[in-house]
Amino acid sequence: MTGGKDGLDRITGVLVPGSLVSDPVAFGGERRDDCLAGDLVLQEGRAVRLQPATEQAERIVLPRLTEPHVHLDKCHSVHRLENVGGNLKAAIKAQKADMAGWTEEDLRARAGRGISELLASGCGAVRTHVDWTDDDDPGVEPLAWAVLHELGEDADLLLECAALTDIGALADSGPARDYARAIAHRGGVLGAFVFDQPERDEGLRNVFREAERLGLKLDFHVDEGLEPGLDGLERIADAALAVGFEGSILCGHACSLANCAENDVSRIADKLAEAGIAVTVLPQTNLYLQDRGQGTPDRRGLTRLHELRARGVTVALGADNVRDAFCPVGRHDPRPVLSLAVVAAHLDPPLGSHLPLITTAARRGMGLPDLTVDGAAVEDLLICDANNTSDLISGAALRPLSETRSSMR
Repeated sequence: MTGGKDGLDRITGVLVPGSLVSDPVAFGGERRDDCLAGDLVLQEGRAVRLQPATEQAERIVLPRLTEPHVHLDKCHSVHRLENVGGNLKAAIKAQKADMAGWTEEDLRARAGRGISELLASGCGAVRTHVDWTDDDDPGVEPLAWAVLHELGEDADLLLECAALTDIGALADSGPARDYARAIAHRGGVLGAFVFDQPERDEGLRNVFREAERLGLKLDFHVDEGLEPGLDGLERIADAALAVGFEGSILCGHACSLANCAENDVSRIADKLAEAGIAVTVLPQTNLYLQDRGQGTPDRRGLTRLHELRARGVTVALGADNVRDAFCPVGRHDPRPVLSLAVVAAHLDPPLGSHLPLITTAARRGMGLPDLTVDGAAVEDLLICDANNTSDLISGAALRPLSETRSSMR
């Protein structure tokens, strides 16, 4: 970092992806492929503009990454599980058997490891799902809920906890009210698993009513399968539009949208956009679990990422499960997830146009304030030793921009 005669700090020779700037014209810089090149000017600890580069630009500056969908209560447990492999139902059964032996010490160790990985990957905001099983009293928080909130309070990132239970268990207004009240007690996110439950419409009505009453965000696991007839995503959109819900809604998976004809996809996407519902694509776990049968699968199990984005739906990427019954490999790092999506979902260059999937769009899906490079505080920015966005996504060394500042004083 250098200081100019005008008293402003500068990071010389950087690239900023154009997709991660709210106003590229005002921000300045020289266009280089999908980035803007120049010297980054910092004023009162915030990035304000690019000036003509005084040296070759070979580092990329970007906002902290965002992870909108993980399961820190389950992560890093695969080594001790039995009967791992199979479809979603098999994974649920294998993981549930392990859950019976969870202790506070075990949860702290595994979830703490996950949080450390998220921090090392450059994440500034994370949403983890926490199982609220059918065996629990809906008004009593499970052990993992308390442990993860405590870990989040000590972590150098924003950790949101989204409760997860069967939407059918919320068809009764009494348990739904108790469940929502317990979640609101720690400022959590109200969530549910929506599949083909006969009571899903009643459950959705109760969920939206409680979220409205308590001011809670909503997060759904929905249509996580390729079975014909799954329609939870459209039911959620219809429920949101019917009540005029204005809070944040994020839906993960939506695999069955791959079964729909083009006109049906467009109709559903338009409803999602109108209702302000965002969708998280989860390539790692969906590729592992979906289209299970004999031999090699020939269906990806991914939702219609391109079609949703084209209709104005906010779309994000998430790691989902990491080394548990639902996916035995992976790590908590948005960049490998984006790299996988590039291959699996045919996300073609310019690759910088897809960076919002793990930054700005992911934050928007979580209902968080915008975070772009222009105007961002130094502590909310990263710098990567890369001279193009392919290097960035493929894993070039990345660190907080604040460390670069201190090392260059």
